[in-house]
Amino acid sequence: MDLTSKYMGLTLPCPVVVGASPLTTEADNFKALADAGAGAIVMHSIFEEQLAQEAENLDFFLEQGSDAFAEALSHFPATSDFKVGPEEYLDHIAAAKAAVDVPVIASLNGISLGGWIDYAGKVAEAGADGLELNIYLIPTKPSVSGAEIERVHVEVVRAVKAAVSIPVAVKLSPFFSATANLAQALDEAGADALVLFNRFYQPDIDIDKLEVVPNLLLSDSGEIRLPMRWIAILFGRLRASLAATSGVHTGADAAKLVLAGADVVQVASALLAGGIGELTKIRDGMAEILEARGYASAAEARGVLSQQNCAEPAAFERANYMKTLSQRWK
Repeated sequence: MDLTSKYMGLTLPCPVVVGASPLTTEADNFKALADAGAGAIVMHSIFEEQLAQEAENLDFFLEQGSDAFAEALSHFPATSDFKVGPEEYLDHIAAAKAAVDVPVIASLNGISLGGWIDYAGKVAEAGADGLELNIYLIPTKPSVSGAEIERVHVEVVRAVKAAVSIPVAVKLSPFFSATANLAQALDEAGADALVLFNRFYQPDIDIDKLEVVPNLLLSDSGEIRLPMRWIAILFGRLRASLAATSGVHTGADAAKLVLAGADVVQVASALLAGGIGELTKIRDGMAEILEARGYASAAEARGVLSQQNCAEPAAFERANYMKTLSQRWK
């Protein structure tokens, strides 16, 4: 089966992509990931705080009450504790490019325009084939409106796109009141891909120590439903590519997302839990499922069950809500 896929202008050997995770902090893993069948590799995130190297920046973010992203292993460590600094990260990109033939996509995690634009250019110079932006913005101030949050996202994309020639993806949070409208605005601002959705991990409380502590929980297959729904809704409406992330653990998970309209599916938790070999199982399982249903390629299967193509488009909207509940409790 032909698994060749297009993602934000890049040609990938298959649609299964390694998402940002601790696996890509180790240079020895690059070739193993490619050999296991990765269509592309998204590097672990480098944080804006690492670029600024200023204590007041870190203090500012801590005061906002934000929670760390899933690929972070600790809850905002001190700047001196970061494993990979700015120059090391650039070296890491170069090492990855030398080790594999598949696209290597850098990942920047931050909030301000100044924190990213200059470094985005350096990432491109280091050889990254693309750039994934984690726009780290969880507002806790009641005075900040949803429109303001969306405006920041659009401005960041415009600024970064003006600074680099490599394709730029935006990894979005699921917590927007009008996801389709924001997706369209980001598409118009030049985003080459949207990654749905960024998976936050939530802090926990240690009852014995009376402390707020980090609590990293890996995803499960049930979590694909949220990205699957929105990818199905957005398919065919945007110029930008669509990447699914959160909950891809099996070939069936990947196949469902491709049928919904995903150009690629990102895998992280499955590899952290079961090892790099899980990547091959997911890729081969997806291919077997799609081929058994008569598809000669991933491109042919893509989007056949999107909202615009499926027999019951209302299944992705509120119209199916009562039907679902009534069937569940018969």
